[in-house]
Amino acid sequence: AGVIAPFSPTQVDLSASLKPPSARHWLGTDKLGRDILSRIVAGTSVSLLVSFGAVSIAFLLGTLLGLSAGYVGGRIGGAIMRVMDALWSLPSLILALAIATVLGAGVKNVIIAVGLTFIPAFARIVYAEVISVKEELYVRAAKAIGVSDAGIIFSEILPNCMMSIIVYASMMAGEAVIAEASLSFLGIGINPPQPAWGSMLRSEYKYFTTAPWGSLFPGLAIFLLVLAFNFLGDGLRDALDVKLLDKDV
Repeated sequence: AGVIAPFSPTQVDLSASLKPPSARHWLGTDKLGRDILSRIVAGTSVSLLVSFGAVSIAFLLGTLLGLSAGYVGGRIGGAIMRVMDALWSLPSLILALAIATVLGAGVKNVIIAVGLTFIPAFARIVYAEVISVKEELYVRAAKAIGVSDAGIIFSEILPNCMMSIIVYASMMAGEAVIAEASLSFLGIGINPPQPAWGSMLRSEYKYFTTAPWGSLFPGLAIFLLVLAFNFLGDGLRDALDVKLLDKDV
């Protein structure tokens, strides 16, 4: 971002406040005269960091919980999934908002808050996959020859669940971008002067009738990045889905 951005994203120039797009400021300036293009570029790294960090946390913990609940089953598996169902029943934004309020603002805390919010979704996806996979003949054969439970889970079951998990993770990356922008818009996520698309929307939406570029372009950036992650998920599904590959053959 420091190389691509034409100006410092935190440079204040009150003489250039709310200037429309021009040859000098391609996307205009905000109420403090800061270059909007530079702030969007700098905010991209924040959105991607939160997206990948949150999805990684949810991917790791949700997968472990789903694998454990699906393979062990019984009361232990049922108890794990009932806890996940209880968390799943809460609106994700409200849950992230509550966690972020406790942890405080900042990139690291937003990553943790959004990541914890997504854990139940990953756990449910993995749990459903494990329930169907663990009854396959190759799993029964592994048990028959004495392979340990850990070996069966990580060598036989998990690799055959990865396609669904990877596709879902790519789509949840877009949800993480929206969650981070929502928290920042509400003033609990990334606080100024650090550039973040949600906080840019928060500070500029009041001037939408007189200077629409201040909130229009950050909103467009959020839209395009989420759309890109959704396209990525569709592409991964088409590339990794065994049924689609067999049909093509």
